[in-house]
Amino acid sequence: MNKAFMRFAALSMATAVTFTTFDIDAYASSNKVTSVLPQAGFTYALGSNQVSLSGLQETMETEKAESEEATASVSKSTAEVAESDSTVTNVTPLASTLTDSILSDIQSATGAAVKKEDVEEVDPEEEMFKTLVIAQVNNYVNVRDLPDEQEGEVVGKLYDKSVGTFIEEDNGWYKIKSGSVEGYVKGEYCVTGDDAVELARKVGTRIATVTTTTLKVRGGPSLDAEVLGLVPIEDQLVVEEELDGWVKVSIEEGDGYVSLDYVELSTEFVKAESKAEEEARLAKERAAREAAQKAAADAAAKSGKSSSKSSKSSSYNDASSYTTESSSIGSAVAQFALQFVGNPYVYGGTSLTNGADCSGFVMSVYNNFGVSLPHSSGADRSVGAAVDGISNAQPGDIVCYSGHVAIYIGNGQIVHASTAKTGIKVSDAGYRSILAVRRIF
Repeated sequence: MNKAFMRFAALSMATAVTFTTFDIDAYASSNKVTSVLPQAGFTYALGSNQVSLSGLQETMETEKAESEEATASVSKSTAEVAESDSTVTNVTPLASTLTDSILSDIQSATGAAVKKEDVEEVDPEEEMFKTLVIAQVNNYVNVRDLPDEQEGEVVGKLYDKSVGTFIEEDNGWYKIKSGSVEGYVKGEYCVTGDDAVELARKVGTRIATVTTTTLKVRGGPSLDAEVLGLVPIEDQLVVEEELDGWVKVSIEEGDGYVSLDYVELSTEFVKAESKAEEEARLAKERAAREAAQKAAADAAAKSGKSSSKSSKSSSYNDASSYTTESSSIGSAVAQFALQFVGNPYVYGGTSLTNGADCSGFVMSVYNNFGVSLPHSSGADRSVGAAVDGISNAQPGDIVCYSGHVAIYIGNGQIVHASTAKTGIKVSDAGYRSILAVRRIF
């Protein structure tokens, strides 16, 4: 009877894994969103009492007495263990991990044969996704300060596929927190809970931000694998797959692998935008466009006739020669950039004639029109104004990819400094997944 009780108790302890707490902070930004994944505390249950692994062996030895005394000893030993300063009773490993050493301790203490696959684990990322509220609308859903369309004042907008954190439900409304916006959205326009898990994986983008000066992207998850390409510090790469110590990423040269030692992982979700943020963004975009147009006009005025004369002695035309009253400045940017097709790609370079990398090419082209841009494909994702997809792109717009950037020239095509093998060339804009389209002019 006593041995049977012991086996039952051991198996109960080994299989009943309770997750006690989840603390979740999700921050979303149109440019970078960091999601802090929760950690969960493991406790192991024996009947209705909670015991620790380190005290379990002592409890089991006490069980060698008569079964009536053994039952009392279990309760007494459990209470003593909970009060002991030297006994760990609140172990907090990652929720996604139940190590072999823990299972070994269970087997050693109880004699029970426990397999890792027999222990149910909870995916912390999945649990975090269940707390999200994701908009599913054509454009946006209003965020109100009260759960009422008539009485509630609009405090922000939750755009399609953008994300907030669920706080509570009130008669068909979800109270959310997203970026600087806190308020209510109608539940019929959003999903949350189990329905949000699959959608979150689709709308969220896993990003690896480079933390070393020059990152080598390799053909395999090994330091011995060939180097496919180089990526500068602070550039952001889309993660295709996460492995042990490595992540698979996408770059211009193809899919490759980078060590986790040299990147910082995050998940991007689009956040809600408050009324004040929207007004500030629109004002900033207007000011940027006006400044860019003025700089281009000034450049054209200064060059005048002298620029057309000097261009005869050069194989390349000045930027001002493409700026006319009948064409947009964006079109002038595209036409100016096209004359450098065939020139070399040079990592870290900024010369339109002697060699440039992708962001160096875009930066140098725009510099000829009086616009200063960063020498980083990741940073280019936040310049200018956002364009809603490549279908709405205009010549001169900046097209951003994972670890790459290009200039849209119209008709579904781009001009870009591609690779060391191909140099500056024209490609179809949709040859890779597009992360963002940005407009300067």
